[in-house]
Amino acid sequence: MFWIEFLVVLLAIFIGARIGGIGLGVMGGVGLAVLIFGFGLQPTSPPIDVMLMIVAVITAAASMQAAGGLDYLVALAEKMLRKHPNRITFLGPLVTYLFTFVAGTGHVSYAVLPVISEVALETGVRPERPLSIAVIASQQAITASPISAATVALLGMLSPMGFQLIDILIISIPATIMGVLVGAFVANKMGKELEKDPEYIRRVEAGDLDRPHTLDIKKEVPFRAKLSVYLFVLGAFAIVMFGSFASLRPEWLVDGVVVRLGMPEAIEIIMMVVAALILIFSKVNIDTVAKGNVFQAGMQAVIAIFGIAWMGDTFFAANMEFLGGSIKSIVTDMPWLFAGALFVLSILLYSQAATVRALMPLGIALGLPAPALIAMFPAVNGYFFIPNYPTIVAAINFDRTGTTRIGKYLLNHSFMIPGLVATVVAISLGFLFINFL
Repeated sequence: MFWIEFLVVLLAIFIGARIGGIGLGVMGGVGLAVLIFGFGLQPTSPPIDVMLMIVAVITAAASMQAAGGLDYLVALAEKMLRKHPNRITFLGPLVTYLFTFVAGTGHVSYAVLPVISEVALETGVRPERPLSIAVIASQQAITASPISAATVALLGMLSPMGFQLIDILIISIPATIMGVLVGAFVANKMGKELEKDPEYIRRVEAGDLDRPHTLDIKKEVPFRAKLSVYLFVLGAFAIVMFGSFASLRPEWLVDGVVVRLGMPEAIEIIMMVVAALILIFSKVNIDTVAKGNVFQAGMQAVIAIFGIAWMGDTFFAANMEFLGGSIKSIVTDMPWLFAGALFVLSILLYSQAATVRALMPLGIALGLPAPALIAMFPAVNGYFFIPNYPTIVAAINFDRTGTTRIGKYLLNHSFMIPGLVATVVAISLGFLFINFL
């Protein structure tokens, strides 16, 4: 019965991934219904806290976008990239990493990818090199951002074990940054030089390439846009402080027991306050908040987690006796196998948060130590493997030279090598860092 139920779970994930968007979440609901009504499994509680945290963070980020905050960040990024164009392969991914780290979602990189492509073209650098690792950096930063849905989900699971936000960040931030830098070094060697690339030569000779596009970086940025960024960063800083120092959070005496404000509630409150302050002081048109790509992507993530995580929790809880046998000893002896499972599931789910929510509870139940789970956290960044994620498709389309591409055999695409290198390096360094951090 375990394998039949497992097949139901995989089938729901596969169909949901093919549908895309909210399809992943609703198919999770279908799989959950089959498990409950068809196989008699007892449902667990839906991941309400994780969903509400994501809603709060996305509301604040979408408000910042509506206020022009992302445009302000793009202007700053373009000034830096054009000031050091020869270092575009290393500076580009650092910019997308920083954008994602601050905003908590990799979708903010859409705004800077065309800048990276055009600066590379102007400088004669093969655009595939900075674009490929820039997309990977935007994914790796998800597992380092204190306000990303994936980090929030992991924190919610590890908090009862006595681990705080700072315990995750001191491992994930340096590990992912160094992974991205090593990936950039590898990407800088990929492919032929631009002037020798056959596709680029063909497009030039055919007249398909016009002059590089340039943005107006001298355009005056309104103060309300800058203010929205300041408020959002202040909120992110407050979350880091509350998550790192539990004594800062208020506590109450309930039936003789001291109860402290939990981090899920703290994140929800802080981000809703930030959203309110941005809406009020940046004079945001409220109708534009829900129309931005940040809000839409965030809400899709909420629905995906709702269906997939609930289905996964129900399946694992009902089969824990089976999973706790030989599988437990194997995973405990070779934890990298669990990292492989996280990587494969992330390929199917296209969401770090959904992967964390679906599989990390199994790692905890199997007795894997929390530091090892933190070290394996970057393994959930595997959705570059199949090149159909929106940021990957966008990067391919932004490269007017045609050097960023999907290969003849699908998997030999521009993002494969930088993605594998960055992920493996980040996980390896994570296991190294937990020994002394």
